[in-house]
Amino acid sequence: MRLFWTLTLIFLYNGHSSEGVNSTLSARPKIVNVGCMLSFNTVVGKITKVAVEAAVEDINSNPSVLGGTKLNVATLDSNSSGFLGIVEAIRFMETDIMAIIGPQSSVIAHVVSNIANELQVPLLSFAATDPTLSSLQYPFFVRTSPSDMFQMAAIAEIIDHYEWREVIAIYIDDDFGRNGIAALADQLAKRRCSISYKAAMKPEATVDDARDVLVQVALRESRIMVVHTYPSKGLDIFSMARYLGMIDNGYVWIATHWLSTILDTAGPLPPDKKENLDGAITLRIHTPDSELKKKFVSRWSNLTGKAGITGGMSTYALYAYDTVWLLARAINEFFNQGGNISFSKDPRLIEQNSGSLNLDSMSIFDGGKLLLDNIYKVNMTGVTGPYGFTSDRNLFRPAFEVINVVGTGFRKVGYWCNYSGLSIVPPETLYSKPPNRSSSNQQLHSIIWPGQTTEKPRGWVFPNNGRQLKIAVPNRASFREFVGRVPGTTDSFRGYCIEVFTTAINLLPYAVPYKLLAFGDGHNNPEDTELVRLITAGVYDAAIGDIAITTNRTKMVDFTQPYIESGLVVVAPVKQQNSNAWAFLRPFTRRMWFITGVFFLVVGTVIWILEHRLNDDFRGPPSKQVVTVLWFSFSTLFNAHRENTVSTLGRIVLLIWLFVVLIINSSYTASLTSILTVQRLSSPITGIESLVNTKDPIGYQLGSFARNYLIEELGIHESRLVPLNLPEDYAKALKDGPSHGGVAAIVDERAYMELFLSTRCQFSILGQEFTKNGWGFAFPRDSPLAVDMSTAILKLSENGELQRIHDKWLSGIACTSQNTKLEVDRLQLKSFSGLFFLCGLACFLALLIYFVMITCQYCHYYPESESSGGSSRSGRLQTFLSFADEKEESVRSRSKRRQLDATSVRSVDQDASVNGSRIDRSEIYSNRVVSFGESV
Repeated sequence: MRLFWTLTLIFLYNGHSSEGVNSTLSARPKIVNVGCMLSFNTVVGKITKVAVEAAVEDINSNPSVLGGTKLNVATLDSNSSGFLGIVEAIRFMETDIMAIIGPQSSVIAHVVSNIANELQVPLLSFAATDPTLSSLQYPFFVRTSPSDMFQMAAIAEIIDHYEWREVIAIYIDDDFGRNGIAALADQLAKRRCSISYKAAMKPEATVDDARDVLVQVALRESRIMVVHTYPSKGLDIFSMARYLGMIDNGYVWIATHWLSTILDTAGPLPPDKKENLDGAITLRIHTPDSELKKKFVSRWSNLTGKAGITGGMSTYALYAYDTVWLLARAINEFFNQGGNISFSKDPRLIEQNSGSLNLDSMSIFDGGKLLLDNIYKVNMTGVTGPYGFTSDRNLFRPAFEVINVVGTGFRKVGYWCNYSGLSIVPPETLYSKPPNRSSSNQQLHSIIWPGQTTEKPRGWVFPNNGRQLKIAVPNRASFREFVGRVPGTTDSFRGYCIEVFTTAINLLPYAVPYKLLAFGDGHNNPEDTELVRLITAGVYDAAIGDIAITTNRTKMVDFTQPYIESGLVVVAPVKQQNSNAWAFLRPFTRRMWFITGVFFLVVGTVIWILEHRLNDDFRGPPSKQVVTVLWFSFSTLFNAHRENTVSTLGRIVLLIWLFVVLIINSSYTASLTSILTVQRLSSPITGIESLVNTKDPIGYQLGSFARNYLIEELGIHESRLVPLNLPEDYAKALKDGPSHGGVAAIVDERAYMELFLSTRCQFSILGQEFTKNGWGFAFPRDSPLAVDMSTAILKLSENGELQRIHDKWLSGIACTSQNTKLEVDRLQLKSFSGLFFLCGLACFLALLIYFVMITCQYCHYYPESESSGGSSRSGRLQTFLSFADEKEESVRSRSKRRQLDATSVRSVDQDASVNGSRIDRSEIYSNRVVSFGESV
């Protein structure tokens, strides 16, 4: 700032006095003065000057706009120079201007905005699109066209739409270029994309300078070029790119709206220049069609003809026209609110005055803040469409058209707006709908890319700069079948992982120069997580080998498709279980044997109860009946019982029991067959759950992620973990066991353990694999090579080559476990609890129904036992038990005789009544009862 004010003082040396100082004009002056700073030596400057003059003429011809006040715009030429821009700004500040339209350049705007802030004169620019010209730092700078922040968001959206991840930025190294590319980098970062290389060019760069920059660009990996420059420099860049063969297949050229400005204003380009732009993409600020726009466009040829210039319509001209109208409406509202044009001395400038420097010639516009507020409150419809500002002082709903340069012309392939992203319909048709930024809704028409192809370019190649990829390989001390260094060499490796990598990389459609570098000393297994971290740090470009894909590692790098599955498993010593004399008892647990025996007895007893009164096979002396119950119960196991069941309830119970016996018999036979014919192994550890619940030490491979998993995920104390390095260390620790300084089990990845167990049959994997991991090759985040390598690995899997490599390195095993089984759980009671429940329920219901039936019979045959209250309870119970033990056929016969006797008694009574007999009827009845009892 000190240097800036020094320059200011130099140009104020002549001491011009201001006519507007301390003057108070009328509330509605006849004329209001406004400044306009343009660069007349540029196409944009020429056409925007015409637009500004047309707007002033239209405003002054309509008295209702300013209430009779005329608008006077003084236009000065900044000549695209920041130095001259300062001079012109100072000249304006020496007069009674209310505002300044311009400047055209962002570089000049940065300087002039400081003066505008100090003197409170609004600065309205339609062409200074630098996003750092914010209202916070420069409150009196008003951008009246969309900021480059939105243009860079549109470019980032296009790059993300086509799934490219890295771009190269070619730009002019000034405030306009640097800040625009910085905004692009921010927008790309939101979409996990980035600028891989920034190719800066000095503002006065020559064609040779452009060539040198593009030569460096051609050596880079990315083929997505974003060119952010001025119209005067952009065509030279494309011309040199064509000369270097960079406008060809595989390249993507995206130009900011400088290119659409040339296409709109310069008229038909010469064929050679048009050829240089073939396949390029550019953006144009979108202005919706309207009657105002059509009328203005129809006048354009007349306006340019009067001005003596040639050039087509540009969006800059439209925004310049609307900017003058915006200012006019704000000035009108300024006067309506009682504002007047007055200026006052700047105390700080007076303090700086010394010698012949007349700094007091520059004065503060007293109504500047009021006018600025009215500018932001204007809400109008102009030739660019609805015109107004948001709360952050940007234009409302900025939008761009996506243009594809093809052949001798160009075509519109879509739109972008900050409301709904990319679309193939005009943005104004989407504002009435809810915003939809889903990937399926982001659309563009087909684009013809450089090289006259419609196929989407891959967007990157390996850089042609002689640099090889530095690929790290774990220099393992164990399990070198997976990856190991060739003895006597420093950069040669072999193994399963190495062959998978080399086979996959040979499938890529391009050459990949690389160099394998050993990571580790070869005496201890290196830590893969540290290797992955070094990729993030830029030490290595990639890493291959037995690198497990874990959550923490995926946060640092990108992995390829897994080429082998390998989760964590538990390995422990196992003992062979030999057959013995009591092997036939092993299929069932003790509890199962006990419950089965109890049910045999229960079912036999229930059948006896149900059959005892009906079936002679279940009657006889007590000793015989006990033997019958035992024999019948256990003979059902072999379906060898000779007693028939005659009762319905008994048959139902027996049918259900025979089904249960069938299931138990079949299960027992299968389990016993397995025990006697298959070699079986046993271990006190059954899986990770039983291992965690013990206090025994656990081994793990040095450098493996298993250590952190056991501590962080399973909560195992660190003191229980023992690091092991070699397979021999594994075997020794397992053989020694916890009691001799060894370990109870080892937790490691399945791929290692299968190789370890191939020659050590005294150990085995116990339980299930309790994590699901795989091995992959690691690359930096968003590396396109990771995607292509994943595709190559999938091809290897589909054509069987991956399995062939696996069999080559990992299938030569000397010990197999095909005929060996770990001891499985014996048949438990819970496996048959449902059957026992059904059988027990059938027995209970049958007994319940039986006792209900027999009770009803008892009450029917012995009604006198219910009516005789004098009989004892024990007597009644004894009578009931005797009745229950009596054969049902006998009970029925006696019941019939009793009925006959009752009939005989009734006939005797009738005879006594007829003959007049005086024999006591009760005596006769007693004699009959006695004689009946004796006969029974």
